[in-house]
Amino acid sequence: MITPLARVWSVGALVLAVADALASRFGACTVQGEISGFSRAASGHCYFTLKDADGAQASLRCAMFRRAAALLDFAPRDGLRVELRGRIAVYEPRGELQFVGEAMRPLGAGSLYEQFLALKAKLEGEGLFDAGRKRSLPRYPRRIGVISSLGAAALHDVLVALARRAPNVSVIVYPSPVQGAEAPAALASALVQAGQRAEVDTLILARGGGSLEDLWAFNDERVVRAVAASPIPLVSGVGHETDVTLADFAADLRAPTPTAAAELAAPSSAELLVGLQALARALSRAVERVLQARSQRLDRLAPRLGQPAARLAAQSRRLDQLASRLAAAAVHTHHARSVALQVQRGRLVQAARDCVATPKNRLVTLHARLRALDPQRVVERGYSVVQTPAGVLVTDPRQLAAGQELLLTMARGVAEVRLDKATART
Repeated sequence: MITPLARVWSVGALVLAVADALASRFGACTVQGEISGFSRAASGHCYFTLKDADGAQASLRCAMFRRAAALLDFAPRDGLRVELRGRIAVYEPRGELQFVGEAMRPLGAGSLYEQFLALKAKLEGEGLFDAGRKRSLPRYPRRIGVISSLGAAALHDVLVALARRAPNVSVIVYPSPVQGAEAPAALASALVQAGQRAEVDTLILARGGGSLEDLWAFNDERVVRAVAASPIPLVSGVGHETDVTLADFAADLRAPTPTAAAELAAPSSAELLVGLQALARALSRAVERVLQARSQRLDRLAPRLGQPAARLAAQSRRLDQLASRLAAAAVHTHHARSVALQVQRGRLVQAARDCVATPKNRLVTLHARLRALDPQRVVERGYSVVQTPAGVLVTDPRQLAAGQELLLTMARGVAEVRLDKATART
């Protein structure tokens, strides 16, 4: 049996009582911490969470209304260590403790943000973020890969945007957790798997917005290097417009939201259809202009054609004339060639005769000269040739001796003689 309490509080009354107790206990105070999940509403109010910079789990929801936020001389951002002065309050609609800031000043970068900047400087020095490495996304992809958590709202937004924008494009999901200790290794593995399978034209890395801690997996060095090494062009759609991760710098293209990533990855089928229709109309007009120009040219040429029979007759007469001229030219050419041939034949016969007569005359002359030098002709004129039996010609009396046999060659024969006496005379 429940014992009745002395007093039963309503929810609103209890919340107000707690708020009054906190206000009277703390009053105005100053708190120091690291900004996380900073956002500025359209009204100008700012909402964020303060966390201990030493990595402790404690956090405090904070609000800074437009009047106080307008007096800030710096731009608050995630990872920035600040000193916030204000008061403790309770947000009645949800019964949540919050700190309403009246003034804030920066103290420097928080530990997570310092890690972010250090890793960014390291990878930037290696050239992972160079603009020259960025590739253009395929203009007309057939398949798009999405790396995200199966239960994430970002995946739903991407799929809806693709179904609405490009229903003809197939989508392959590579599931991976996007937050938590196991997320970096899983994201890097999904990126490697997508590259090895090579079944998509474009990759989308998608996750909804969150604090610096929530998006920290996309600042992990393993994930950033896997994004930079992806053989498939990749668009990063991580967080909202104000969220920036190192994966954004390594990707080929950064989109402000997952939905915007889907819109950048796939062209709108409706826009493509409009473009095709415009091209079809332009092509039709071009063909029509060409046909009209050809028709006008045909109209101009038709009078010049005249009657086909008359033109054929004129061409036939011209052919006859040309045939007659050709026959006459052939006869004339044949006659001229025949006359020239006869002239050449006469020249050739005379040249042949000259070639025979000249050597013959020279031969007769040489023969006569040779006969004049013949010793036999000399003998025939009354001279004799004296030779030894050995056939040696005797030309000097000193070659002779008494008792020597000699041969005397005369005009009518040869006589053998013996020399009784030999006397030389000069």
